Amino acid sequence: MPVPAPSESARAVVTGASSGIGMALAWALAARGHSLILVARRGDILEDLSGQVRDTHGVKAEVRPVDLSDPIAVEVLCAELAGREISILCNNAGIATFGPVSELDPDYERAQVRLNVNAVHDLTLAVLPQMVRRGSGGILMVGSAAGNMPIPNNATYAASKAFVNTFSESVRGEVADQGVHVTLLAPGPVRTETPAPEDASIVDRLVPDFLWHSSAKVAEMSLDALDHNKMRIVPGTLSKAMSVAGGYSPRSVVAPIVGTFYRKLGDG
Repeated sequence: MPVPAPSESARAVVTGASSGIGMALAWALAARGHSLILVARRGDILEDLSGQVRDTHGVKAEVRPVDLSDPIAVEVLCAELAGREISILCNNAGIATFGPVSELDPDYERAQVRLNVNAVHDLTLAVLPQMVRRGSGGILMVGSAAGNMPIPNNATYAASKAFVNTFSESVRGEVADQGVHVTLLAPGPVRTETPAPEDASIVDRLVPDFLWHSSAKVAEMSLDALDHNKMRIVPGTLSKAMSVAGGYSPRSVVAPIVGTFYRKLGDG
């Protein structure tokens, strides 16, 4: 059976909704008739997005300006969601760092783990019991192809996404016969539009244009996969290659090669 149809009382939650895949997921869900709860730090952007999706698609869009690396703020949000009718949860919010972990800001690294791991875990625990009781629901976990292998110079991010990847597929196995869909999105490079040369980041300069996917396309593919209860969706050539390399290539060979590329990202 598909994920729950839109209803007046139900909400689809999107974290990291202020940009990228998260914003694209919000638009795609609204286009499908789902009312939303939009979560991100930037409340001003969320308010603009809320008004736009309401005007365009006629759905309700609530705004929650929350820093998901703040455990107290996450606790408050989880308590609210546990008492609401949540039909879909898109665990999308995440951050990354590049460079040797010994040289990075330890406070930021710890915040990255709280956002990429703890918040994903806590939000899932907040909404999953009600989905199981109803016998319906959908959870989209945004992991990464980076979570399939050790990546020097991207250590915290790769490890945090390894958690998301494994947690997603483990929970999926637990609820397989209970009407709840759990799908892992493991994307490669994603962007909303191609930047002008003067605005290109180090990532834009190092990754060829043909390897990028549009955030809107990835969002649509992800929601289709969730609707059909696919275990994992891996859009893009680079992410597929990383998934294969992580699963079948000797780590002692792959890690130094990939680590060299990510060191360049840190240097940039």
